[in-house]
Amino acid sequence: MVIKLLFLIFITSTSFCFSQEQYYSDVDLTLTGVPLKEALAKKMTATHTRLLEYTSSGPDVWDACMATDVNPDNSNEIILYYGWENGSDNDISNDLYRDINAQDAGTGSDDVWNREHVFSKSLATIALDTDVPGPSTDAHHLRAADRTRNSTRNNRKYGKGSGNSDFSTDTYNGLSGADTPAWYPGDEWKGDAARMIMYMYLSYGDVCLPTAVGVGSNEFTPDDMIDLFLEWNAEDPVSAIEIARNAYHENTDNYAAQGNRNPFIDNPYLATRIWGGQSAEDRWGIYTSSDTEAPSTPTNVTLSNITLTTIDISWTASTDNVEVTGYNIYVDGVLTAQTSNTITTAVITGLDTNTSYSFTIIARDIINNLSTASTAINGTTLQDTETPSIPTDVVISNASDSSFKVSWSAATDNNAVASYDVYVNNTFIVTTTDLFYSVINLDASTTYTVQILSRDADNNVSEKSTEINATTTNGASNGISELFISEYVEPDGGNNKVIEIVNLSSTTISLAGYSIQKQSNGGTWVDDLPLDKSEYLVNNVTSIVPNDVFVIINGGTSDSDLINNADLVVPSNTTEPYLYASPMNFNGNDPIGLFKNGVLIDIIGEEGNSSNHIQNATYRRKSTITVPNTTYTTSEWDIFEANTFDGIGSHSATLSTEDVIFESFKMFPNPVNKDQVFFSITEDATINIYNILGKLIQTTVITKSKNNIDVSKLSKGIYLVKINSGNQFITKKLIKN
Repeated sequence: MVIKLLFLIFITSTSFCFSQEQYYSDVDLTLTGVPLKEALAKKMTATHTRLLEYTSSGPDVWDACMATDVNPDNSNEIILYYGWENGSDNDISNDLYRDINAQDAGTGSDDVWNREHVFSKSLATIALDTDVPGPSTDAHHLRAADRTRNSTRNNRKYGKGSGNSDFSTDTYNGLSGADTPAWYPGDEWKGDAARMIMYMYLSYGDVCLPTAVGVGSNEFTPDDMIDLFLEWNAEDPVSAIEIARNAYHENTDNYAAQGNRNPFIDNPYLATRIWGGQSAEDRWGIYTSSDTEAPSTPTNVTLSNITLTTIDISWTASTDNVEVTGYNIYVDGVLTAQTSNTITTAVITGLDTNTSYSFTIIARDIINNLSTASTAINGTTLQDTETPSIPTDVVISNASDSSFKVSWSAATDNNAVASYDVYVNNTFIVTTTDLFYSVINLDASTTYTVQILSRDADNNVSEKSTEINATTTNGASNGISELFISEYVEPDGGNNKVIEIVNLSSTTISLAGYSIQKQSNGGTWVDDLPLDKSEYLVNNVTSIVPNDVFVIINGGTSDSDLINNADLVVPSNTTEPYLYASPMNFNGNDPIGLFKNGVLIDIIGEEGNSSNHIQNATYRRKSTITVPNTTYTTSEWDIFEANTFDGIGSHSATLSTEDVIFESFKMFPNPVNKDQVFFSITEDATINIYNILGKLIQTTVITKSKNNIDVSKLSKGIYLVKINSGNQFITKKLIKN
C-alpha cells in the first residue's frame, strides 16, 4: 500500500531478512521463471497444514479475518479492504474501519462487514464452493470489506484505474455485456490484490488463473500471469498489514492460522524473477544489489521477409558483465515481442497491411537491468489487393410465413475474411461476421433470391454467390401459436440467472407486448420488464423466428456461454425501476411469469408459494410441451443440478439428436466405494476430477463404448467432476467412500 495503515513494524533489516528467508531455507532461490514458481508452490502447499472452514464453530475464516485485519490502534475495529476514509463523511461504504463485531449476518444492514473473495469465486475455472474447504476458504485471499462496497465489486474482474476503489477504466465481456467496467481496488490496495492473486495462482494452479480475474495480457509471461498484476505488485509496496497477516498464518499456534506464507509479500521481486516485467521491490536485497550494470545497446537491427502482416527482425547480440538473458522488441514504442538468452531474431506478426512501423530493441539481464534502446528502423508491410473467395454451400432453413434463415460456409482469403454481406432480391440487407442470418418481415407464400459475398480486412470484396431461392410458407398454423418459458436457471450463488423463451410456432412472433415479472417471495407480481426494451437488447433482437429462443440474463452474469447467448441483459442498476437487475435477481422463492399485454400466460414456480421450492436448480421444459401454462406443473419440467448452463441458447424440442449431449447424462455409483465410476453419455466426453483444494488430479476421455474411469487411486473424500463435450460442460460432486 502507498500508506502503511496506521502502524509501523520496527525490526532491523538483518533480522527481518533472516526471519523471512528461514521459511524458504529449502527453496532454491537462485531459480528463475517457471522452476521458481513450482518450487514456491510446493513450499506453500506443503506448509498449508490447516484448512479453514468458511463458517463453523471451530477456526474459520471469520476468525482469521478478525485476527489478521484488526486495527492495531483499536482492537475493537477491523480494517476494511477497499476503504480509505475515517468515517467523517456521509458514505459508510468507503470507511477504512468498522466495529470488529459487526459481521454481516444476512440482516441487510449497511453498517456491517463481510468476507471479500479477492479471487472471485465464480471466476475460477470451477466455481469455488464455500462448503468445501480449499481455495474458497483460503484466508490468504479473504479480506474484511464493507458489505455494500463488496457487493458493488460483485464478481467483476480487476482492471486499471487511479485514486480510490471504484469502477475501472478497463472494460471486458462480463456482467453487463461486452463493455462491462472492471473493478479498481484503489491505489492503497492494488499491490495487496496482486500479491493475493499471485498466491492463489501458485497454490491452486489452473483453478485460479490470473487471466480469469484481471483485465490484461499474458503475452510476455510463461503462463497465465498478466501484466496488470505485475505492474500493481511493483507500483504498490508491501504494507504493514500484509506483513502482519503473513506472520500470523505461518504460526499454527495461532487459533485460525493456516501454516503457510505468501512469498510475494515476503519479497515482491520473486514475481519479477518468475514472470519478468517491471522490477518490483527486492525486500531481501539479495537480487538487485548484486548487479547494477545494464547490458550494451543492441546494434545492426535489420528487417527482412516483409509480408502483408509480418516482418522478420534481427540484430547483433549485446554484452553484459554477468549475462544477457533476453531482448524486448518494441513496435512504435509498444512492447510487442520478447526473446530469451542468445536468440537475436524474431518474427513480428499481426501487423496491418500497407502500414509503416518503427522498430527498436532493448537488452535485459538476469536482474532486469535494461540497456538503452537501439536506433529505430522503419519498415512498411505489403498492400493487399487480393479478393476473398466467394461463399459456398448457401442453405435456406427455418422458413415461416414471414422469415427464413440463410447459412453458408466460410470464405477464404490470403489475409483474413472480416465479414459477409447478405443480399435478398439483389438488395443489400446486412453485414455480419456470422455464417448465418435470419431474414424477417417478409411476405407469405413468396419466393426470394438470396446471395452472399465476403469482405476481407482490407475491404476487398468477392463476387456474389450463385442465387438460391427461398420461399416463405403460406402461414398455415402448426397448431402452436404462443411463446412460453423453455428454461429457468437459478444458480447456487452468484448472478448466473437466466430465463429462456421459445417460439415453436410456424410464424415469427414479435416481442412487443411481452414481458416478465417476478412474484417477490411468493407475494405480488413486481418489476414488469418488457422483452423489447431497446436499451437492454443485444443486437436489437425484437422478435423470435420459428424454432428459436430468446435468452434473458442478469447483468451480473459471469459465465461466458450465458453472455454469448444473451438477447436481453438486465444491468445491475442501483436505482428503480429494475433495482439490482430485478426481476432477473429472482431467488428460489420468486416465481417468474411471462406476460402478454399485462396478462399472465406462463409461469415457472408455484404462484403464491414463498418457500424455496425452485431454488439452486435449472428447470428445462420437456420437449413434449408445446404450449404455455399459468399453473406450475412439475411434470412439465426436467430438473438439473444448480449451475447447469449447457442447454441455454436452444431448446430440446428444436434440436437434432446429436446436439442433445447431456440430456440423459448419468454418473454412477455416487457415492462410490469401489474402483470404477460409470457414465451414461451420447457423445465422447473428457472427465476432469479436482480435489477439495481445486487441484486437477485426473483426466480421462470416455466414449459410449468405454464409459468408465478408474478411481482406485483416489483417497476417501469429496471431489468435483467436470464433464466436457464439445462446447458444453456440467460439474457434479463425487463422493469416494
